[in-house]
Amino acid sequence: MQRPKFTFIDLFAGIGGFHAALSAMGGKCVYSIEIDPAAASVYQRNWGINPLGDITKEANDEVMNVPEHDVLCAGFPCQPFSKSGAQRGMEETRGTLYWNILRIIQERRPAVVLLENVRNLAGPRHRHEWQIIVETLRAEGYRVSDSPSIFSPHLLPREAGGRPQVRERVFVTASRLPEGRGLEVFAEPAVANRPIAGWDPQGWHLEGDLPLDDNHNVRGCDLSKAERLWIDAWDDFVQLMWEERGGRRLPGFPIWADEWVELKSLKPSRLKIEAKWKADFLVKNSEFYTAHKVVLDEWTRRWGIYTDLFPPSRRKLEWQAQDTPRLWDTVMHFRPSGIRAKAPSYLPALVAITQTSIIGNRERRLSPREAARLQGLPDWFDFGDQRAGVTYRQLGNGVSVGAVWHVLRAHVERDQDALKWTKPSLLKAVLSAPDGPDRILDAMHAAI
Repeated sequence: MQRPKFTFIDLFAGIGGFHAALSAMGGKCVYSIEIDPAAASVYQRNWGINPLGDITKEANDEVMNVPEHDVLCAGFPCQPFSKSGAQRGMEETRGTLYWNILRIIQERRPAVVLLENVRNLAGPRHRHEWQIIVETLRAEGYRVSDSPSIFSPHLLPREAGGRPQVRERVFVTASRLPEGRGLEVFAEPAVANRPIAGWDPQGWHLEGDLPLDDNHNVRGCDLSKAERLWIDAWDDFVQLMWEERGGRRLPGFPIWADEWVELKSLKPSRLKIEAKWKADFLVKNSEFYTAHKVVLDEWTRRWGIYTDLFPPSRRKLEWQAQDTPRLWDTVMHFRPSGIRAKAPSYLPALVAITQTSIIGNRERRLSPREAARLQGLPDWFDFGDQRAGVTYRQLGNGVSVGAVWHVLRAHVERDQDALKWTKPSLLKAVLSAPDGPDRILDAMHAAI
């Protein structure tokens, strides 16, 4: 049996986004763990490993069931650390899942640590947590940047594993420094949050780049009668406004039908008590209504906008689709703030709740298979017979395969000086890998 180029572990494994990227680079997974039974079942179905378990019982002060490995991967949940014990380092992480990761690092000393988390981890509300992560990794002898690596798959071209999804995530990348080599513990972030190799993210188009399925009718993805009514009504509005405004682009501010009053009737007393941003939108909606009152009054009567057919959140439109001629030609989201419409280029991030993108020209929601493609998973990836809602949630909780591939490669390129001593076979495997994972993943199915 051929010896693997490197080994890795997959913590908080989900359905295996990290596994897809690292196995395609030549790595062998020697341990994975996932507490959710449904996600663990999908992981086993596709990767041949049953990861079901609880990391808090597998890695703690008394138990260490995690084997030796070269790369530690974890898309970990980040609970807030206590601020009452500043500078307490590792002790302050007790009671959080990050502490279990640190216990593994202490015991197994992997050459590379690759952690992924939501964008907010690098925000001002979590500055303390970020500082503790950096300090504790450095205390264990790892090189890690003071600043996070933030990256989104839409910044990569398709051939490099990119996908038309704005999914900014924070990556914590760290390399163990070899003893006695005197290498610097400080470093710049492995990646910058900008397009790669001259790629223009405006060049994405869902139709061919994802690609979208040809079938307009996908089980479980159809729109309800009420949803079609809402879209039809606002589609009529969009086309009326293009004509009414002489081909000028629709307003970029949120359009609130419930706030349409003539400018002379807008009470200054109300504007004074509202937040500045809201007062500004109220004035803009009033100006808009005053300029187009006749057309808008007829439109609201014809569609019954102010009846029970249209809940308050469906009397609002957020137009972010530039010059797209019809609402049915856009990508839509039903949000509490209204119907948001975007051009059919790239999508907002998949989330673990039910705000699944509506593909206008397919007249349905994004299918589970299309959502899997959006995360970089190959078409052979099998979710079994589970409900679509479960699949959407698993994908929304997952990592982008292409983003992981890019970040790991950039990290290894940055830390070649350390890795040539700690794990030269990992260095060689990553740097000799193709530009993106897709071709390898397509060919892997027969070997799994």
